[in-house]
Amino acid sequence: MSNKRQEKIGQVTSDKMQKTVVVTVDRRVTHPLYKRVVRRRAKFLAHDEKQECHVGDWVLIEETRPLSARKRWRVVRVIAKAPMVGAVEGAGS
Repeated sequence: MSNKRQEKIGQVTSDKMQKTVVVTVDRRVTHPLYKRVVRRRAKFLAHDEKQECHVGDWVLIEETRPLSARKRWRVVRVIAKAPMVGAVEGAGS
């Protein structure tokens, strides 16, 4: 039996909820009339059980059963962590 669940790669744009992250997925499509490549963006609420995702992380999400009113995806793994910005010099001294 084959796995028919969709998978998408996107960037975490919000982690303010408990065990839930907002993942923004970008895709490029050709405009049907003007034949120009345009960007389309979609946001998905994904379940993050271990709360390991933070804003800026790139994650792989997978379709799952409905977990809440808008949450139908779960985080499979973190592909790349966000770079640390604004590290404090001499912290803890």
